[in-house]
Amino acid sequence: MQGFLNLHKPLGLTSHDCVARVRRWLRLKRVGHAGTLDPAASGVLPIAVGRATRLLQFLPQDKAYRATIRLGLTTTTDDLEGEVLTTQSAAALTLEAIKPALSQFLGQIQQIPPNYSAIQVQGKRLYNLARAGISVTVEPRTVEIFSLDILDWRPGEFPELDLEIACGAGTYIRAIARDLGQALGTGGTLAALSRTRSSGFEISQSITLEDLELQAQQNQLSLTPAETALAHLAAIVLPATTSRRWCQGQRIALEHPIPAETIQRVHHENGQFLGIGRYSPGETGSILSAEVVLEPNS
Repeated sequence: MQGFLNLHKPLGLTSHDCVARVRRWLRLKRVGHAGTLDPAASGVLPIAVGRATRLLQFLPQDKAYRATIRLGLTTTTDDLEGEVLTTQSAAALTLEAIKPALSQFLGQIQQIPPNYSAIQVQGKRLYNLARAGISVTVEPRTVEIFSLDILDWRPGEFPELDLEIACGAGTYIRAIARDLGQALGTGGTLAALSRTRSSGFEISQSITLEDLELQAQQNQLSLTPAETALAHLAAIVLPATTSRRWCQGQRIALEHPIPAETIQRVHHENGQFLGIGRYSPGETGSILSAEVVLEPNS
């Protein structure tokens, strides 16, 4: 059994909790996930099953979220799970005043991850250091925001702004909430978060844990084939003899040049998906090496 699941993670569970349940229901050890979701967030959590766990790194990196930002409030974790640090009325804020501030979060930006995050500093997770009361300097990271659209605005003493955000890997939505509040001079924190797209999987096609358990019990589980999840990658088709050599770890010389480090799906001439190949320069063309081999093709 190998392939991917488009899981709709519920609130209150960690990504690891979800993986543990899938392992138990499918009676498989080789189960992993792409892109951690905090317990306070729900939405798309791609799950890899069997040999597909080796392909997680090759999935698309784009993500999309629906976020609610509460203004006039700051917390230790940059969301409502943490202790309140400051409060001040933001009743004077208007949506027209907020719109110009949002533009600074589009494109490639420098972002400092939240203190309570899984990033490692000197070999230790930031959230462990924060819980121990240890203050560390976290270097800004370059992240990319592709789009940021306003969905709703609810004024009040602690107004809330609903946003739809499309971004690249490594982006912290909690940090956007924190930094927007700082830019507005009111403070801000993340009040709710749902991931609507991750690694090519959409929330409209996701499956709940309850439905997944039922399908597993009835032996009716349907996995997304690995080649479908990796359809964003170009493919190369190898003849039967050549594909066998490639699966055995031999490097394949090709006449046409391909940029070094390019990765592609590799298929047998009968259509079978064999794995992932990587190119390096050859004497006259390119060399195709095996990065991940899924099928022995013997």
